Amino acid sequence: MSKTREDHARPYDWALPEKLEIPPDPLRLRLDFHHQAVVLYTFEGEVVATKIVAAMEVAHSLAEELSFGTGLLPKNTLWWTNTKSGPVYALWEEAKVWKVALQEGALESPRRFTIPLPGLIFLCTPGQPPWVFSMKRRPSKLSDLVYRCPLCNVFQSGKVCPGNHKFPLDIGKIPDSFFRSFFSPTADLSHRSEMFPENVVHLWEFLDGKKRYPMKDLIRHGTVKDLMNMNME
Repeated sequence: MSKTREDHARPYDWALPEKLEIPPDPLRLRLDFHHQAVVLYTFEGEVVATKIVAAMEVAHSLAEELSFGTGLLPKNTLWWTNTKSGPVYALWEEAKVWKVALQEGALESPRRFTIPLPGLIFLCTPGQPPWVFSMKRRPSKLSDLVYRCPLCNVFQSGKVCPGNHKFPLDIGKIPDSFFRSFFSPTADLSHRSEMFPENVVHLWEFLDGKKRYPMKDLIRHGTVKDLMNMNME
């Protein structure tokens, strides 16, 4: 469908005073975003042509003019995703023995544990609480299984409950910051362990002083692909 230029309003005619004698800047293209469609108008001489376009086509076309990079990434970065809430970095921590502190009461000294944990994936945004999951080995394909993290202060979704803990802007420091915080037994503690399904603190007591995590005790969460496609809100 085509129509003449006079059929369209001229919203830019007032932008420059006439006394400046600057020639008009002709309109070449316009996009109208409706509730269910995007309409592209192109102006050639006195003729205006219109067609429906996909919003993704518009985004890709505009993105060709952009140039951006990640900067230096932590050495243990698995992947990086740019979301509408900002960049998300997936960091890998190998299976090893960690020191954790459990604060059971405001006026009580924390209980301290030395426990082995499986490999961990941290999904990190600068300065924000991460999401944490477990794996039996470093991921190598999208179908690799992901498990729930056997720690306190982690919701069933994998998101960390930070309490009053502040996480650093430096992505690479977020896993260490997480383990340096005081854990609490008042959050969601169930369904993290096959042996102790009601309370993950009992698993900590069982693991304290041991050298290796029992991988058969992990509770399945999903796959690596699920993490990559997860809504991070």
